[in-house]
Amino acid sequence: MKFELKVARGQQIQSLVLDAGDAIQAQLQAEAQGYSVLATKAQGKLAVARGLGKQKFNLMLFSQELLSLLDSGLSLVEAIEALAEKEANAESKTILTQVMAALYEGLPLSSALERFPQVFPALYVALIRSSERTGDMVQALGRHVTYQGQLDAVRKKIVTASIYPVLLIIVGGLVMLFLLGYVVPKFSTIYESAGTDLPWMSQVLLAWGRLLQEHGQQVFLGFIAVVSALGYVLSRQSVRAAIMNQVWKIPALGETMRIYQLARFYRTLGMLLRGGIPLVTAMQMVSSLLQPALRNSLALVERDIREGKPLSSAMEEHGMTTSIAIRMLRVGERTGRMGEMMERIGVFYDEEIARAVDWFTRLLEPLLMVVIGLVIGVVVVLMYMPIFELAGNIQ
Repeated sequence: MKFELKVARGQQIQSLVLDAGDAIQAQLQAEAQGYSVLATKAQGKLAVARGLGKQKFNLMLFSQELLSLLDSGLSLVEAIEALAEKEANAESKTILTQVMAALYEGLPLSSALERFPQVFPALYVALIRSSERTGDMVQALGRHVTYQGQLDAVRKKIVTASIYPVLLIIVGGLVMLFLLGYVVPKFSTIYESAGTDLPWMSQVLLAWGRLLQEHGQQVFLGFIAVVSALGYVLSRQSVRAAIMNQVWKIPALGETMRIYQLARFYRTLGMLLRGGIPLVTAMQMVSSLLQPALRNSLALVERDIREGKPLSSAMEEHGMTTSIAIRMLRVGERTGRMGEMMERIGVFYDEEIARAVDWFTRLLEPLLMVVIGLVIGVVVVLMYMPIFELAGNIQ
């Protein structure tokens, strides 16, 4: 399979096309030729299909298994070698083999992982590098596994809470499609043959039904075109940023999203601080996790800290805390356990997010059922309204 790589050598940036089994092998071939790989993209008709079917490197599983092996007494090289031998996925096996080769060359684990930025994020590499200095890699991996597990738990709660509303919308849409595409045209034929005058709303409903029956294929293609255009528009970074800016202005929803961002920020920052990374460096590393407005606030916090202000005062001044968080930050400053206190703030925020999600789903589900029931009820009433009028005239 061919891969197009954006590479650099010295100050020159150029494109390079290589044949390789996967993106990792293509990157390694380019690096063997003396290039620094900036980006990798698959070419060919099968690129999309292979990308969809490819199993990604499981960083969480790798961390858990490495933690277990190191905790059982194996050396780092032995642990990586054992993981590479048992790995069934070809791409993951290639990554672990290259990491093991780098270790045999005498490189530290952080430098070996740094060769694969698309697999090992900068935060992960920084945590490993810090643990190499302090000699507590097992503890660092344990903190990362705990941290990632807690983030995944919050994410799963949000996904689980959204499943039922999505199913309600899909089922309601299918019922509406059945009524408009099959039932309404049948009633339209009956009313046309009877020659009775129909209420205006019923005429509109029957016109929609006839449109779906007579031009169903064109309507379907138009729907696909609209969905595709909407998907393309939403894929643009500027459009998504503009939408998110508007969403953040919604009082309750915007505040909940802000708390979610702060929870992830505090938890990640606390993990890095407990790993021995300096505060300003850690803040620079986690800034990419924040929404642009909070990222700008964090930059101001960083400036104030460089000028000698306490962290709690800088965070409070630039809107990076809540009334609870500011007190916990001050406690962390007095006790010197800032990393632990930030992780506690993250846990507190996560629980608040879980309560908000639970409340929102409890409110949204009955509201969706009411709305879908009303829409379907209106369609049914409009279909039978001429019959009701006819019955009234007979009486």
